Amino acid sequence: MCGRFVIAGSKADLIDAFEVDEAGGRELEPSWNVAPTDTVQLVVERLDPETGELTRRLEQARWGLIPSWATSASVGARMINARSETVLEKPSFRAAALRRRAVIPADGYYEWRKNDDGSKTPIYLHGTDAAQLAFAGLYEFWRDPATATQTEPSGSWVVSCTIITRPASDALGQIHDRTPVIVPPELQSDWLDPRKDARPQVQELLDAIPDPQLVPRLVGKRVGSVRNNGPELIEPLPDEPDDPPPPEETTT
Repeated sequence: MCGRFVIAGSKADLIDAFEVDEAGGRELEPSWNVAPTDTVQLVVERLDPETGELTRRLEQARWGLIPSWATSASVGARMINARSETVLEKPSFRAAALRRRAVIPADGYYEWRKNDDGSKTPIYLHGTDAAQLAFAGLYEFWRDPATATQTEPSGSWVVSCTIITRPASDALGQIHDRTPVIVPPELQSDWLDPRKDARPQVQELLDAIPDPQLVPRLVGKRVGSVRNNGPELIEPLPDEPDDPPPPEETTT
């Protein structure tokens, strides 16, 4: 799964990295500890019905998908991830999987490896180079009844999103049994294309995405608290020797 991630790039960085045509929303502060319900960046493509042209946009959304039929935004906190095996079947995700796919930029993400003694070790996973990762995501629109006014009796719109996950490969499976689906650059245009809206097409897109090649790094436990943030969270722990040094000799 993916429950915390890092996005430190500026809006300009993301526009360049993902060849964005238009960008909406404000400049978000870099975060080394993105948590559920935070506002994140996502890349989408919109189809102009008159010209048939696609426009790639950088948008913002709340992390944790809120289905259009939900009565409260709180349901989104339980929908930060969507399983690739069932994303085309679950009522919460299937409409978005057909029509509202996105990529969610990230520098890397965290997992907690379970140890034999019951403790957990935080691990930061990132790409083999400095390029941005592109999590396969979905987004949805929801009316917030708590914001209803005379001019908008149904409430204002909230855009929310989720990250698609799949079973981890053998190497990553030693850390956690699931991993985000990461869309390589050569498949991003197909993944974002809203004209590919038939279930067999979307299944083919999911099947074509290879397992990610990621580099794990042991990091400190401060990432476990959402109150902590900063680049120090992804700093590697100092190497520890495999064997303790021999005791110093003493003379009498």
